[in-house]
Parts: sequence; structure tokens; C-alpha cells
Amino acid sequence: MENKVFLITGASTGIGEATARLAIDAGFKVVLAARSTEKLERLQCELGYDRTLAVTCDVANWQSQQKMVEQTLEQFGRIDVVFANAGFSKGSTFYGGEDKPEEWQEMIMVNVYGAAATARLTLPQLVKNRGHLLITGSVVGRVTSIRNLYSATKWAVTGMAQAIRNEMVGTGVRVTLVEPGIVDTPFWDHLQKPDSAKELQPDDIARAVMFAVSQPPHVDVNDILIRPTGQLH
Repeated sequence: MENKVFLITGASTGIGEATARLAIDAGFKVVLAARSTEKLERLQCELGYDRTLAVTCDVANWQSQQKMVEQTLEQFGRIDVVFANAGFSKGSTFYGGEDKPEEWQEMIMVNVYGAAATARLTLPQLVKNRGHLLITGSVVGRVTSIRNLYSATKWAVTGMAQAIRNEMVGTGVRVTLVEPGIVDTPFWDHLQKPDSAKELQPDDIARAVMFAVSQPPHVDVNDILIRPTGQLH
């Protein structure tokens, strides 16, 4: 993997941070993209300035993502793997409780538009290098156990990954949808966790990501659904 470049959105915490660590260990140069400059800079210092680039990026903003791609190419000259991992949930049920239209809009822009923009802006580089696009979906993007808008955004991501894979046929680009269950990350800071199972750790998902990335070029791991043992939905 030496000299290959791995770009990760949502890289400052959780799954993104864990994947960045494993990507560095595998020999990649890693682009760390997220909204939190302070957390990114702390992670970059830990991983080493020679093999990382920290980019403050709001994936809900097209121009911000354009700048992310431009900075990556200026620094490293190529992009080989992209992990569109940025996303969040604040619940937001369809019935009952307080109306939070701004929250809905932000969640759609980050989870759906953000992932789509990452794909659109990086696929030309991935085609050049016969690279790999990974997108973070969710268990609730295939089983609607949480009846809120977050689940709907992840159903959209599931469809997006399938559509991109179909479009990339013949280019050599691989597409992997990563669908985690309950993971112990800051994602859950403002949400109530189900009691049905122990949590996965960010490293558990990061290892699955690296498994898909490490396959030979003719092997395309399309979907990875990973739940903690005992999680019902």
C-alpha cells in the first residue's frame, strides 16, 4: 500500500479515526477530513505529519469538499481509496415530540448529500487508479428498526452504493457498503442505545473496512453487515 492515498471523511472520531490508524499501519498515506479542526490536528500529530494530511471539511458543503480533493491532490498527487464515512443522527421521529426541521435538513445534507458529493468529486481520481470507494451505511439502512429520518437517510445510502457500483462496472473501481450495528462511538452521545446487545468497538468496523480494501483487485466486497453478537435489528 506504500504511496497509495486513503481519504476518510468523518475521520476525527469513532470509525473514521480507527480506520485512519489501521490505514497508516498498512502503509497508506491518509487524508483526515472532518469538521473538527482541533481533533484532526491532534490525530495528525499522533499519526505523523509525513504520512497524513488534515483537512477541515463540512461534507454538506460542495465547495468544502472540492477544496478537500484539491488539497489532497496538491499534497499527495493521487487518491486510491475513499471512505465516505461522515454522518450523524439526533433521532428525529416522524410523530410526537418537538418539531426540528433544521435538524432534519442537516442530517439529510450530511448523510445523503455529503456522501453523494464525496463520491462525485473523488470518482474521477478513483477511475484513474482503479481505486476503491467505501460508504458507511447502517443496519437501519436495510432493517427499519428505528423509525426516524436517520434510518431513511441510511436507506438512501444503501441505494446510492448500489447505483454507484452499477455505474462503475468496467472501470475497475470497487464499491463497498459498510453497514454497522451498534458501535461505541460519539455517534450515540445524544441517543438512547438499545439494550439488546453489547456494543462493537470502532476497531471492529475498521478491520472490516481494511479487509475489503486488502482484497486483490479482482475481488469486490460489495456489502459488509456487521452487528454485535445478540443485536436483534
